[in-house]
Amino acid sequence: MSIKHHSKIEFNVGLDENKVPEEISWSAKDGGINNEASKAIMISVWDHKSKDTLRMDLWTKDMPVDEMKQFYHQTLVSMADTFERATDDQKMSATMRDFCDYFAEKLELKKQ
Repeated sequence: MSIKHHSKIEFNVGLDENKVPEEISWSAKDGGINNEASKAIMISVWDHKSKDTLRMDLWTKDMPVDEMKQFYHQTLVSMADTFERATDDQKMSATMRDFCDYFAEKLELKKQ
C-alpha cells in the first residue's frame, strides 16, 4: 500500500519565563481547524519498537479545575469508545464505561 496523502496536525504552545504553558492552539487543516485555542491537550504515541506509550499532557495555568475534571471524564469515555472500535472487546469497553460513570458520579459531573 502506498501513501497517497500526508496530513499535518500542529500544536503551538506559548510559555511563560518558567516554561509553563500560558496558551495553546492547534491546527489540522484537513479537518478544517486553523489556530483554534485550547486550554489543555493530551497526546499519546505508541512506540512499536520499545512497546511503550510516550505521553505529553499540557494545560494552561488558567485552566479551571472543574473543566479539567470534565476534560478527563470525556477523555476516559472517548478511550472506552476507541478501545471498543479498535479491539471489538465489548465486555471490557462496558467495564471502562462503568468506571467513567463512577468517575463522573464521584466528581459530581452533570450528565451531558
